[in-house]
Amino acid sequence: MIPQRSRLPSPPPERETVGPSVKANDMTAMPRNEPVLLESCTAGVLRLTLNRPAARNALSLALMAELREALARAGRNRAVRVVVIAGAGPAFCAGHDLRELRADPQRKTYERTFALCSELMLAITRLPQPVVAEVHGVATAAGCQLVATCDLAVAAEEARFATPGVNIGLFCSTPMVALSRAVGRKPAMEMLLTGELIDAASAKSLGLVNRVVPGAELRQAVDSLARQIAGKSALTVKIGKEAFYRQADLDLDAAYRYAGEVMTTNMLARDAEEGIDAFLEKRPPLWQDR
Repeated sequence: MIPQRSRLPSPPPERETVGPSVKANDMTAMPRNEPVLLESCTAGVLRLTLNRPAARNALSLALMAELREALARAGRNRAVRVVVIAGAGPAFCAGHDLRELRADPQRKTYERTFALCSELMLAITRLPQPVVAEVHGVATAAGCQLVATCDLAVAAEEARFATPGVNIGLFCSTPMVALSRAVGRKPAMEMLLTGELIDAASAKSLGLVNRVVPGAELRQAVDSLARQIAGKSALTVKIGKEAFYRQADLDLDAAYRYAGEVMTTNMLARDAEEGIDAFLEKRPPLWQDR
């Protein structure tokens, strides 16, 4: 049973999971010169802001493609040490753009959309840098999937989460993949089968988000966490993130064998030598990321 569940009624799908009628290029959703994804980078922290506020940042084909490409660039950029994904306007992300899907009701359209979404989620998991979700408003359906996929998530107290596809005859099967890996099976099934909104406190208790803060402090809290991680050895963080996801798919014996090999390799890195020496000498380490 999901603890501390919000008793707010589930919103109508049109209000929480569907944006204005748009084409893949999003030109009808915003001014022609307005990008669907905003990028800024400060002190090694790359901020990617979903920028379809009128559509509650629904994941159109254009937005997913832009986000995937931005992540690919980040993975090649040694100056980027942490990635933050946020949303513009009143919501973090309301899932797939259902109007876009219904505008071209063909199997190939649906296959292309869900394949692109899967590629995007895998790109987040496989990115060398940690990815932090900054969540306000609602994160529903594929938006909830996005939160579950990010390595870390910080939510405003008023944030709400749901996988409400069951309410409109479209089970949240792809969001289920990330959700079931982020929280326990029983809570995940309850969210998937009821479609109910849960509050931020419940999301934290289930492990869907790491921290819950007042809305006015959300940006500051995320920036502080990102800067803390950005101050670590980028090589060590990369090794650790990759190992975390790989060992999770192994049985216990294989996981320990693999983790032992990773630690041995890590010990031979220059940053491990520097970090240990700095600890023993009681001084700050000077990372070389190698």
